[in-house]
Amino acid sequence: MASETKDPIRRRLSKRFQVSLVWEGALVGLLGGSIITLYRLSLTWAEKTMRFLTSQISSNILFAIGWFVALAIMALVVAALVRFEPATSGSGIPQVDAEVMGKLSAPWHRVIVAKFLEGTVGAFAGLSLGREGPSVQLGGMAGKAVSRAFKRGRGEERLLVTCGAGAGMAAAFHAPLTGVMFALEEIHKTFNAPLIISVMMSAVMSDYVVSQVLGLSPVISFTLIENIPHEAYALLIVFGIIIGAIGALHNLGMFAIQNAMSRIKLPNPLRYIIPFMLAGIVAITAPDLMCGGDAILELLMRPQGLTLATLLLILLGKYLFTGVCFGAGTPGGTLFPLVVMGALVGTIFGDVATGLFGMHQNLVMNFLVLGIAGLFAGVVRAPVTGVVLAFELTGSLDALLSLSIVSVFAYVTANLLQVDPYYEHLLARFLGISTNETHEHWGGHGRQIHSYVVEASCNAANKAISEIPWPEHALVVSVRRHGRELLPNGALVLEEGDRILVLMDEKEGDESESTVRMLCHGTFVPKERA
Repeated sequence: MASETKDPIRRRLSKRFQVSLVWEGALVGLLGGSIITLYRLSLTWAEKTMRFLTSQISSNILFAIGWFVALAIMALVVAALVRFEPATSGSGIPQVDAEVMGKLSAPWHRVIVAKFLEGTVGAFAGLSLGREGPSVQLGGMAGKAVSRAFKRGRGEERLLVTCGAGAGMAAAFHAPLTGVMFALEEIHKTFNAPLIISVMMSAVMSDYVVSQVLGLSPVISFTLIENIPHEAYALLIVFGIIIGAIGALHNLGMFAIQNAMSRIKLPNPLRYIIPFMLAGIVAITAPDLMCGGDAILELLMRPQGLTLATLLLILLGKYLFTGVCFGAGTPGGTLFPLVVMGALVGTIFGDVATGLFGMHQNLVMNFLVLGIAGLFAGVVRAPVTGVVLAFELTGSLDALLSLSIVSVFAYVTANLLQVDPYYEHLLARFLGISTNETHEHWGGHGRQIHSYVVEASCNAANKAISEIPWPEHALVVSVRRHGRELLPNGALVLEEGDRILVLMDEKEGDESESTVRMLCHGTFVPKERA
């Protein structure tokens, strides 16, 4: 038994394992990139066909009635697909998080088939959803397929799922560095050299496959004509604080819409009809709001005639339409709509700033890009990924300083407002963890969920849970070891390589999170208690 326990650890530390991760990561990238290339081609065809058909609605009442009937049928088709594979509801990113944490083991082949068809039907209906979340899940399942093909253990499988998630994000945005950072910062939440190299290989290979079929042009691209002058950098701090608050409001509103939609007394299949019917109304009244938001970005690239009132209406309309699609649990991503909303917020702020302070109108484009990075940091709480994404969209190193300033202040502001990070909240909801229960332990405050890996020679390794100086209001709720779930009682001794899930009081979230991270990732000396 002892030798069986040591074998996975010995394999993890071997040079051969690190090399195999690289070529397996490349294989995941090739497979994931191929699937997502087909997925993007399917979505492009579906959206073009939808826009052609909906352009006929206003001139033919019978055609309009027929379209709404078709939307109802599409809603039922999507409901049947979700019933066929429940792990495909929503964006798919929380499900990938759960896979990496060992809390979910979905059938990869069913997820790929169902998610592919659901995304295509959603795009054909014009729902305000993006390709990024589904691409991350499709890539993650490609990683799982490779793992199963080579009969890897559950621990290695989670690493390959992380590689697939990075490949999916890279292929969706045509941005390999963004894929790498998203996989590490948001999905795996651990940085080590073998993992970074394998994820990078996966993202690069995925992007290579996509570029061979769809071309080298980025999905979206912005050209910065000039840089914001350093004497105006105080304005960036103000913008960072504002967009951080907007990010927190974004999450509060999305969660409220999700809760409201869940209280509607309708069977789950019929609940999907709500966003599909709304898509039909939007097709008649405001077609630019449909799908992920490419049409809105095209408007922002030629902003002549877009008043502040128009921009605000587009932002509000996009947010509400996306919120209803998200709240109903419709399969599809919200990252691209988030990027579009960040661009809108940045454009609005840039218009106001240039008007008030006499700055050149060319700088509005800079604020548009800053808005994308800032809102990403405020909503997802992955500021490094947001900065890298904005860099890859512009190709400009000159903007890194301004991007970093806005992202940091947005991240800090959103955290200080004590609103859950977007995907952590969705993950907790997916795992069935309510933020309104167990008030006695948590003092009535909300909670955050965090995942950690017990690293070699850290303070928590080889100690019983009860012997470790956890922060007050921190609770270990799950320990995963070599693919097995262990009961996290006080006598359980944590070992190197264990993945633990910790719930924390969000009022003390930053300090508690830092303490637990030091316990699991480094040497930590606890403060003397009074």
